[in-house]
Parts: sequence; structure tokens; C-alpha cells
Amino acid sequence: MLRKLNLALALLAGSLAGAAWLRAEEPEQALVTERKPDAPPPQLLAAQASDGRIAFVAARLLERYHYRQHPLDDEYSERFFERYLDAFDPQHVHFTAADLAGFDHYRTNLDDLTLSRKENADTSPAYEIFKRYLERLEQRVAYTDELLKAGKFEFDTDERMATDRREAAYPEDLAEARQFWRQRLRYDYLQERLGRIEAKKKKEKAKFDFATKSGSPAPASKAPSPTAPPAEAATTKSPKKSDHEEIVELLTARAHRNLRMLREWDHDDVMQVYLTALAHAYDPHSDYFNLSQAENFSIGMNLSLFGIGAELRSEEGYCTISKLVPGGPAAKSGRIHEKDRIVAVAQSNAQPVDVVDMALNKAVQMIRGPKGTEVRLTVIRGEDSSDREVVTLIRDKINLREQWAKSKVFDLPGENGTPLRVGVIDLPSFYAPMDLTGSADGSELRYASSDVAQLVKKLKKEGVQGIVLDLRRNGGGSLEECIKLTGLFIKEGPVVQVRGHDGGILVDKDTDDSVLYDGPLIVLTSRFSASASEILAGALQDYGRALIVGDLSTHGKGTVQNVNQLRPYVRNAVHDPGTLKLTIRMFFRPSGASTQKKGVLPDIVLPSVWNHYKDIGEAALEYPLEWDPIRSAKFEKLGQVEPWLPELLRRSNDRVAADPEFNYIREDIAHYRKNQADKTVSLNERERLREKEELDARQETRRKERLARKETDQKIYELTLAQVDDPGLTPVAKTNASAAQVRGASGTVAAITTNSASVIARPAETALNSDGSDDDEKPPDVDATLEETKRILADYVSLLAQKGPLAAGR
Repeated sequence: MLRKLNLALALLAGSLAGAAWLRAEEPEQALVTERKPDAPPPQLLAAQASDGRIAFVAARLLERYHYRQHPLDDEYSERFFERYLDAFDPQHVHFTAADLAGFDHYRTNLDDLTLSRKENADTSPAYEIFKRYLERLEQRVAYTDELLKAGKFEFDTDERMATDRREAAYPEDLAEARQFWRQRLRYDYLQERLGRIEAKKKKEKAKFDFATKSGSPAPASKAPSPTAPPAEAATTKSPKKSDHEEIVELLTARAHRNLRMLREWDHDDVMQVYLTALAHAYDPHSDYFNLSQAENFSIGMNLSLFGIGAELRSEEGYCTISKLVPGGPAAKSGRIHEKDRIVAVAQSNAQPVDVVDMALNKAVQMIRGPKGTEVRLTVIRGEDSSDREVVTLIRDKINLREQWAKSKVFDLPGENGTPLRVGVIDLPSFYAPMDLTGSADGSELRYASSDVAQLVKKLKKEGVQGIVLDLRRNGGGSLEECIKLTGLFIKEGPVVQVRGHDGGILVDKDTDDSVLYDGPLIVLTSRFSASASEILAGALQDYGRALIVGDLSTHGKGTVQNVNQLRPYVRNAVHDPGTLKLTIRMFFRPSGASTQKKGVLPDIVLPSVWNHYKDIGEAALEYPLEWDPIRSAKFEKLGQVEPWLPELLRRSNDRVAADPEFNYIREDIAHYRKNQADKTVSLNERERLREKEELDARQETRRKERLARKETDQKIYELTLAQVDDPGLTPVAKTNASAAQVRGASGTVAAITTNSASVIARPAETALNSDGSDDDEKPPDVDATLEETKRILADYVSLLAQKGPLAAGR
């Protein structure tokens, strides 16, 4: 049986991408209290003794166990080479034609260097290419300094910049490369200038609106006191910097910060990129993880870690608190706040380490750590860098509750005035316990299938007449959890077929003949629904058990990966040799259709800007496996969708054609397609301001139209896993429009086509929003896709009711 292979079949749901939930490393330097100057260029990083063995083992595992069963030969050497170059220079603006000529002997030779040295690969190309990239980046920073010091930034020509150079030729020489660098710097400068113009406009609008609403003049500057000294002697403060000076300072710091972070790379960083390029020569879902990356992978699957309970982001070189986890050590302390900046980290009684301008992932590794251990953070608040405080925290287990399954209940206006109650379950991933680093303690393990089962039971208890399972931001996860969750809605039968490289096919089934919920069911998908999401959607579509609604197709990831720790293969390693995730199988739907590259096609497709993105989906990735079908497994088709589909389609199409939100989406699609056809951006300030004014006018028209709409009659209730045992339901607080609480997940149409700012409670002392408007003037955020999906579900319930008693209550 597939599960008896004792492999962690993982179809990972995206990355934490710097969200940085807070493992500890020993400090390596003393605290530096001010921003440090550029470090001197380091000596060329040299491969450690075990690097060759690690590379050799990774290559052999790929050759022997990857689904393609392809040797690492000249063809794959060239793929390896190209992926490594693109890891540093994807836009082809740093390496020159001369650089490429100097590296060209590696193009079809990396296979020999990796495999022909008696289990000790020659990894020197990784360091040679990295060194050249570092040299080019140093040259770019020096040229940036030169241009910024010259101070000549006028934007009154017809110059345009290409927005995508991935397929373009590398610059012929440094002179041509400098032209690309100059153009990008001008673009960045113009962006900053336009941002300041926009901020001033908003500030002036806020003053005007305040004066208009309050009936009093806008606050004026304070008149000097009669006894105040003359203006020229009143202060010794430095004069306020001009916009140009501030922009120059910002862009200079940004360029030097990027250079400093790259100069701080060690061999682990280089080998992470190099061996990932090797894995990607086989397919886009095979990866190499060093220790920190493996830890992030485990966190994504487990939805828990040990740390302080804070979400971090990098802001102009500072590690900044963006959010606190309720109940975590940081929140409990009362001494850590959002927007605080962490400038140093210390382990217990060790010396603090400066983290200003440190790569975010490295700072996070220092802040994380085993449960019960101490970490000391030096934080600054506000603009005054002298306002520092050292906060001591004891690390604890942090559950990433926001990534757990959750639900809402909607009471919709029904026929003849009778409310229709439906439930929407949001499942961000098929999470399950996984430990690649030995840091998990086994307490409070979370399983997606059991969490969804709890929510479904509660929804049934509260009398819902239909359920939407929202998988729009679900990139996959545990295959076993996917099978169990699918089994909640069908009797026993095949859920997925899996084929190995030898052609053998295993059918993985739901073996539990009970059905938790057999009522009206819709699975909502998007171009970002991938892997395990596609297995579930494809299986329920094959059975005719659920109606699939969403984007033109799902992502198209039809492959299975397993995770292999390399420690057993690398003898006497002085550091953790990492983990290799490699593609070992392809999966197929019960019908035998593959989701690879093509994805799952919905029964009802809704308009979406994502439908027109050519860079989204498996087919847009490098070296994906090809689509092919196999024979169907034996299963019983339920036929719960097909009889009603034509009428559901007709009703939905009629609504979508008249819905103003979908009209906005169609406008955005036309705008996007026009920009894609151009593939350049103007560097003319007047032109860019005109474009911004047109965009603002469109958004203002939409804002007014949304505010003028009749308020929806639907009632909304929150339902989290913490509430499943509570009596009744918790209503959502009333806002200026209840639809504001129906926001789509990140990556949905609503995030692109509408104002995506949340409607939140405003502190009593705050008179205006940052854009100069008060809450009464703020339109609701509308998730058009979810709203139409609920209407489709209402139609579905109605049509089934004509057939006879609904099964939803069973």
C-alpha cells in the first residue's frame, strides 16, 4: 500500500514567504547599535568538506528515485546551469555576454563535476558564479551611488522600461548593463516621487474633509509666541530634507542593504540555491532544503512552531513587528507592540547580535527556538532610535490559528421571504503533523480532515442547507488528509490513483463507508488551488458529488513528492546536510484523467483577472511533467450535479452579465490585457500621473456606486474551531454594509478589482482614515466570486428541493 512506503507524501501549500513566525542560533558578533557601513568584500566563499558529498547524494537520489528516471547528463546539466544563473539574475541585467562565455564550459559539464569524483562532487562552479554575481552587484551599487550623487532626475521624455526581461538577451557588456541599471534606478526614483505626490494629495484632502465636516477651518500652523526668539535662532535642528534628498537617501540605503546582505551569505546559502537549481532541472516541485528551509517546510505542514508569537516583515533594513499572535509570549508580555523594530537578538545570557540589515530569514532563525528557552530582544519604538528597550521572553509553542480551517454561516434572503442558511468553510491547506528537524513535541496535533469534520458537524447542527468548501488559496498539503477529507462527502471508493516511474498504479481509497455530509456541496477553486486541492475537487467532480465553481482552471500540479533527509547518506557531516524533496509519482483522478498542467476545469467558470495571467499555473513553470491519462478506476457515479447544471449555468450567466462587480472585473481584464500587450512602463512623470488620475477616477466611481447600493439583507455568523462546541452562532458585528465581512482570500478577484482594505473598528480618537475619508464613506469590500457562488448554491438548493426532501439535514 502507498502509505506503507513510510514516505511523507507532501504537496506543500505554498511558503511562509518571510511571514516569519518566531529557533535559535548562537550569536556570532557583538551588538552594533547603529546602522553599520558596508562590510568589506569577503574572501571567496569556499566549499566545506561535506558539500561535495551532499551534492553527489542529492544528484544520485534524483537520478534513481525521481519520476522521470533520467540520468544527470548533458541535457540536464544545461538545465541545472540555466536554473542557477536565473536564481541570481532572472531579469538578465547583471551577467554579461562575457560572463556567460566564461561560464559556458560548465553548461554541459556540471553533470561530470557532480558525479564523477568518487562521491565527492566539485561544487566550485556554485561559488565562482556567485562571486561574479556579487562583483556585478557591487558595480551596480557603485554606479547607483554615482547617479544619485549627480542628482539629475527629470522625467519629461518618452522613455519606457521593459517590465519583463526574462526572455531577453543578457547585456553585451558592462556599458549596456549600466543602461539597464540606470533605467531601473530611474523607475524606482519615479515610483518614490509619485508616492510622495500621492501622500501629499491625501494629506491635503484629509485637511479639507476635516474642515468641511467639522465646519471649522483646517488646523493652521502655530503662530510664534511674542516672546519667542527670532526664527533663525529659535532652533538648532537640521533643516527639513527635500523630497529629492529623502529619495536619494532611501535608494542609496536600499542598494547598500541588498549588497550587505549578499556579502553576508555563507556556504549554506550558496548551496541552498545551487542544489535547488539541480533539483529544478528535473521538475519545478523538487527542491533542496537546508536546515532553516526544512524547518519552514515543517511549520507550513504542522501550523505550529516554537517562538515568541510574532509575525515579522522587513522594512528598510529593520526587522519589524507586523502582528502579534494572541496568547503568545510577545503579546502576553505587554512590552512588544506592532510596528516595534527589533535591532538585536540575544540567546539567554549570550551577547546580543545586531540584526539591522540582516536578511529576515536569518533574524527569524535567531528569534525562534526550543520551548522554554530564553531570548532577549532589543527593540526601538517610533522614530527615535535612542528609545530602546531590552525585552526578555520565554519561547513557547505557537499555533498558527489563522491557517486552521474556519467557517462562516450566511442567512440569505430566500424564496417567499424564507431565509436560506448556507455555510462556507475556508481551508487554506491540507495540514498534518510533519517533523523534519526534530523540534516538534507532539502536543495538540492538527489534522485538516478532523478540523473540517468538526466544522461540518456544527454547520449541520445549525441547520445549513448547503455548504461551500473554499479552496481558492489552498496550494495542497498532506495527500492522506486530502483522501480522508474527500471521504467526508462520499461513501467508500477511489479518491486518487497514483502511478510510479515503473508504470505501476496504486488506487488510494476512502475505506469508510459512512458519509458525514451528503447535502448540496460546492467546491470553490482558483488558479492558486493546487495539488491536494485538485485531487479533492477532481474526485468530487468525477463522482458527481459536488459542483465545482471558480477560475478557468486550477493550478495543474499533478505530482507527488516525498521528503528525504540526507543525514543518513552523508557521513561525518559537520553540519546538517539538509533535505531533498523530490517528485516520485503522478496522481490521477478516479476517472483516470490527469490534473497535470491542465488542472481541474470548473463546472461553472466565473470572470477573473487571474484567468488571463500567462505566468500562473503549472504550464508556466520550467520543466513540468507532461499531461497524460490512464484507465478509469471503478466507482459509483452519484449524478448529483449533472441534471441541474444547465439551469444553474443559465441563471449564473444572467446574473454575472448584469452584476456591477463583474462589470468591474471585465474592465480590469481589459486594462490588464492592454498592459500585457505593451510590456513596458512609461518613465514620463506627466504620463504616469495621468494614468494614476484615470485609475483614481475609476476607483472613485466604483466607491460611490458601492456606497449607493441597497444594504444586503444577509446575516453573517463567524464559526471557528474554538466555537464548535458553543451553543448557537456568533454574529459578525454590523458595519456600513455586511458584505464587507465577506472578504476574499489573498489572490482572489476581489483583491485586484476592489479596494482591499479591511473594514475595522476605528479608535474613538481617530477622526479620519488615512485616505481622508471616514468610515461612513468607505464602501464594503466585495468578494464577487464568493457572493455569486452563494447565489449558485441557493439555486442548487432550490432545484434539489423541487426533486424532494433535501439530504442536507441527514
